[in-house]
Amino acid sequence: MEKNKFLDDADKAQTMSCMSYLKCRLTHILLLSCCSLLFSSGLFASGCALPRIIVLEDPLTSKEHLELGVAYEKKGEFDSAIKQYRLAAKKLSVAYLYLGNAHFQKNELHEAEESYKEAIKRDAHNADAYNNLAWLYYVKGNNLDEAERLAKKALELNPSKKNIYDDTLEKIREVKKP
Repeated sequence: MEKNKFLDDADKAQTMSCMSYLKCRLTHILLLSCCSLLFSSGLFASGCALPRIIVLEDPLTSKEHLELGVAYEKKGEFDSAIKQYRLAAKKLSVAYLYLGNAHFQKNELHEAEESYKEAIKRDAHNADAYNNLAWLYYVKGNNLDEAERLAKKALELNPSKKNIYDDTLEKIREVKKP
């Protein structure tokens, strides 16, 4: 039985993909070789830089930036998470909540407060933003009346998280007792 001499569409796509990859690798190798030659010959001045790739459009969606921020945050890379949350916040108001959380974990309480306030401003139904701002005030030990009001508002907006929001409210009330 003789093998088919013609490629089907899947084979063509795979072959084209491999060819594109090889072209890319060869270009990369050529670029490195040229740069190496220029450096070793002294023709590459110290003020010169390697060619840079400029991305004109962000290839990630706001949701993908948010997810990437969460991944960075889980790894403890808060600066990278903050950068991603800022990019996501251009289109997703919930990103301000995440931004506040990352700042809170870095003990950047002023930035966290501003982020939570912005989350509330952009989405007045975001119960977590109310609760987290209330918790921030509790941790700082100031604005406790406002903290209590915020925790109550969180409970009102999302009763399904009653255990979490009740805990915040109880802690605030304990500190407020004379």
